[in-house]
Amino acid sequence: MIRVHCPDAAATRAVGRRLAGLLRPGDVVLLAGDLGAGKTVFAGGIGDGLGVEDPVVSPTFVLVRHYRGLMPMTHADIYRLGSSAELEDLDLPAESADGVLVVEWGDAASQAFADDHLMVRFAVHPDGTRTLEFTGTGSWTGRPLQEVAG
Repeated sequence: MIRVHCPDAAATRAVGRRLAGLLRPGDVVLLAGDLGAGKTVFAGGIGDGLGVEDPVVSPTFVLVRHYRGLMPMTHADIYRLGSSAELEDLDLPAESADGVLVVEWGDAASQAFADDHLMVRFAVHPDGTRTLEFTGTGSWTGRPLQEVAG
């Protein structure tokens, strides 16, 4: 597990950008944290690092957004889903097989991706700073996650 302290949104975005350098086609990145914790900002940093030119915005009301870059990025928000069946209906692994899947509120979906994913947990402190905690399973256990710290 790796922990990274982010003093502001720009630092959170920069960590996402650095993570993009470790991503491979088929990777799943699950984001967990309270509303306003910086999950979408972080996803935008991943998009930056993947060469996505369009702004990465919250997919809360559309559930899933697709972006083109050096590698395709699928960005999902499963906050509003009511069951695991609804998650299965989205068929996110197939939708993102040739690129990267980034899932906000991913702690609710961790069992669906239990074999191989990176979980990033966001904690916001009273002073507005954030701590990001990275825990990998499967192929992530051998990757140099310390590189996201900068």
